[in-house]
Amino acid sequence: MVGPTPAIIAVLANKILIRSALTFLPVLLVVTYTREARRDLRNVCRAHEECVVRQFGRAALLSATEFGAFQALRLREKHGLDVQLERVRPFEPDDVPAHVREAARAYESRETASTPYRQFAAGRDLPTTDQLRGEEL
Repeated sequence: MVGPTPAIIAVLANKILIRSALTFLPVLLVVTYTREARRDLRNVCRAHEECVVRQFGRAALLSATEFGAFQALRLREKHGLDVQLERVRPFEPDDVPAHVREAARAYESRETASTPYRQFAAGRDLPTTDQLRGEEL
């Protein structure tokens, strides 16, 4: 069974955190890669709902508490590298440079929704896609 990549799950995790009351709290991302690990993750989520922020099927967000870490580490001990653990912190728009926020705002306000960004940015005082790709946040 093929599911979303860990990168996609992390993006989804950040979107959920922005919309929730946990905006400023980090969480633990647990991604499973085998059927057995997914089963055990499901069991942990059912048995310990108080530490589950969100469940995605083959992945879950656990609260960044000692108990959440305990549950994540139990899965890692049992399944080894079939369980990936990451600490995820919320994506804050203010952490992004102003020119990137302004480019996103202008692009989403464009008149024609089908205009690609590369074409939209041409001739405007906006960063190119190559400039955006080359810079780390």
